[in-house]
Amino acid sequence: MWFVLQCFYFMIPAYLANMAPVIVKNNFKKLAFPLDLGGGMFGKNKTFRGLVFGVLFAIVAVYIQFLLYGVGFFKDLSFVNYSNWIMLGFFLGFGALLGDLLESFVKRRMGIKSGERFIPWDQLDFVFGALVLVSLVTDISWKKIFFIAIISIVGHIVVNHSAYYLKIRSEKW
Repeated sequence: MWFVLQCFYFMIPAYLANMAPVIVKNNFKKLAFPLDLGGGMFGKNKTFRGLVFGVLFAIVAVYIQFLLYGVGFFKDLSFVNYSNWIMLGFFLGFGALLGDLLESFVKRRMGIKSGERFIPWDQLDFVFGALVLVSLVTDISWKKIFFIAIISIVGHIVVNHSAYYLKIRSEKW
């Protein structure tokens, strides 16, 4: 169980980056324009606002992990040394959003509309994006990748269904 908790703790910045666009969707209207500038490559829901705040949320989360790293419990919980917190935060956040963006691009090419299910990629796109980019600055074993994927699939479904039933999201996925 400890290993599962370590995997979850490591991914908190990527999870926050993935949730950031939903959290800030009613604010910062000046940044709410599509990343593809309306070209239809990614869909209207992929905005500069989401990208900026996703990366920012991840960097702040890793900075908090960096501050907590000196505390015995959090040091034991950590897979990585957080001294390189800016790069870890950037790669986890930008990678998460890049993975989500890539999945949206593929969905549009396949004729799948925004919000429609695309299992298991709806649950894993941001995870793989974050893990690929963060692997540039830290080692991620296949065992960690496997457990992070399982935790993320279950967590993604629980969080999105909860947000849907709480009327925070308009779709379950």
